[in-house]
Amino acid sequence: MSQRDGAVVPVSRGRAALRLALYAALTLPLMPVQALLLAMRSPAATRLPHWYHRRCCAILGLDLRRHGAPSPDAPTLFVANHISYFDIVALSALAPVSFVAKREVASWPFFGWLARLQRTVFVGRDRRRVDGERDSLAAALAEGRSLVLFAEGTSYDGVHLRPFKSSLLAAAEIATDGRPLTVQPVTIAYTRLDGMPIGRHLRPFYAWFGDMELPGHLWQALGIGRVTVEIEFHAPVTFARFGSRKALTRFCEETVGRTLFQLNAGRRHAAASGPSS
Repeated sequence: MSQRDGAVVPVSRGRAALRLALYAALTLPLMPVQALLLAMRSPAATRLPHWYHRRCCAILGLDLRRHGAPSPDAPTLFVANHISYFDIVALSALAPVSFVAKREVASWPFFGWLARLQRTVFVGRDRRRVDGERDSLAAALAEGRSLVLFAEGTSYDGVHLRPFKSSLLAAAEIATDGRPLTVQPVTIAYTRLDGMPIGRHLRPFYAWFGDMELPGHLWQALGIGRVTVEIEFHAPVTFARFGSRKALTRFCEETVGRTLFQLNAGRRHAAASGPSS
């Protein structure tokens, strides 16, 4: 059994060990394959992570429910809330994307390597370097790569949003091939555990934030049941519709925050589906 914020759930060490072993058996052989594909500049370097993360969802116990559809435009800047390291697995299973991450992630053992293999764009959080960070994002977008930006700048509790940072949306002003960049708000919510609604006290078993230790948190998450992750892709927009980065940021924050509340409350009734095989 494990306890967080007064909530107690059974944690199976056997389940956690099995999931970890299966994840390693899938991941470790594919890492050099992806490195080779990147070195060869093969289009398969984009397709393989998408295929891989769909298999990871099955191994890790993530049941995806998709509302709406990811923009087919390449590139697209997806602007999402951030709750857990599982967000990366879930979003990658639904669309062939790369991520924008804080620079220190690149130095993390193992996970930093995985991030580089998915062509993550690493940026600092210093507002004085907005122009430099925008150039890094522009280079990735010019290659036709769709990026996921976690606009809060960090993960949070899955109940509330932290304010979206307008400085992180500098890339939204970039035009690619003479056309405005497509921006699509995305809401992520963890809503059910083994089919039962997840209340406020159970969300910390999946939400990773604050001073939580990653190894212990991950072990607990792997040892409990199957979680339903609901992801809503909202209507795509462009920077031109808003005229300023702050207005676009406010729109994305309000759209995502409103839908997060509705998904957590079980009030979203749109048709949903899992990822295609």
